[in-house]
Amino acid sequence: MKKIGITLLLLSIITLTVTAILSANQNSVEYLRIHIRANSNQALDQNVKYQVKNVIVDYLTPIVANCNTKEQMINSINEKKTQLEELANSVLKKAGFNYQSRVLVRNELFPTRVYGDFTLEEGFYDAIIVELGEAKGDNWWCVVYPPLCFTGTENIKYKSKILEIIKSFT
Repeated sequence: MKKIGITLLLLSIITLTVTAILSANQNSVEYLRIHIRANSNQALDQNVKYQVKNVIVDYLTPIVANCNTKEQMINSINEKKTQLEELANSVLKKAGFNYQSRVLVRNELFPTRVYGDFTLEEGFYDAIIVELGEAKGDNWWCVVYPPLCFTGTENIKYKSKILEIIKSFT
């Protein structure tokens, strides 16, 4: 009877240890999100948000491809804030809007979000925030690092090895 008790205790310890390791691996992944926040939820503001998104994603795609760490990505974005704002402002101006954009990199609390088969739990994340006008409308979001949303541009597909590892545990 003692052997069964010890065996069950050891199995419990092993199970708890493996669970803790898998949980730590998933939580240790560092993400950099991007949020493009519309001026409002009016249809015109929401439509221009997607136009800005397209220009920003096209501009960032080669930058993302050349960054190997989240820190490199943040440094690249900080160096290119002015260019990103100019790109967004040119889209806004061309569409006839009189408000401007602002690009920030900061750590914020975000709710749980789902991107395809991937879920980002609620928590604090570093993010590139592109505010359009008052930024009170719904946002478009994605993960820039690892590059989960920058795919399919000119037959280039960026994969996240980290995401593949995480998925292999589930």
